[in-house]
Amino acid sequence: MRQCMAVAAVGRGASCNAAARELGCATSTVVGAVLRYREDGRGALRDRREGNGQRKVDERFRERLARVLVGTPEDWGWCRPTWTRELLCLELERRGLPQVSVATMGRALTWLGARRKAARPIVKCPWPAWKRRRRLYELKCLHAHTPPEEPVLHVDEVDIHLNPKVGHDWCLPGQRRVVVTPGNNQKRFLAGALNVRTGKLTWVEGKSKASDLFIQLLWRLAGEYRRARRIHLVLDNAAVHTSLKTLKFS
Repeated sequence: MRQCMAVAAVGRGASCNAAARELGCATSTVVGAVLRYREDGRGALRDRREGNGQRKVDERFRERLARVLVGTPEDWGWCRPTWTRELLCLELERRGLPQVSVATMGRALTWLGARRKAARPIVKCPWPAWKRRRRLYELKCLHAHTPPEEPVLHVDEVDIHLNPKVGHDWCLPGQRRVVVTPGNNQKRFLAGALNVRTGKLTWVEGKSKASDLFIQLLWRLAGEYRRARRIHLVLDNAAVHTSLKTLKFS
């Protein structure tokens, strides 16, 4: 239909560029349609893909693709943790489905609503399952049965990179975004304690993730909860929590 409309527009006196802008297509599409019409008439404007055979990406193909995307490549014997379009083509071909190109795989992923996202790295707990469940039960009992005058705080430290992350951006032709950075990457460190009952966050800032940062947080907590009979801190296994300097302060 678009090729017929392109030929009709050029026949009314419009240029190929004007017809392309009107139809929202490339100029080469209009030029090719006009040349085929001049050579072979109206029959040349028919869709010539009708003889390509059966579609490769059908409902069965999409169903298998969705099933593959639920898992990771390592689940199916590949040696990488994330999927690429090339690897998806190989995996589906190995399952007996037709061989498709990377572009066709991209269209199939778009039809499924799949998006390319950054993987979220995590670290598994080294403890066995029974020990992990027991520790979680102890923490739940601590939250439920601790008297109100004894606050329960979850403590952790975090690194903050001052150098901004520069990613992809949308720009007009001839433009390029400029992002000001501090040069060499600089870092700041925060230590915080979250009260599980009130949701209050107490935090301190430092230039290094050493024992002094954790001790500074302890001073801040002692000042904010001066009337507390006891302060319960839920910590991880960071070395600054059990260093000699920290034990001497506590």
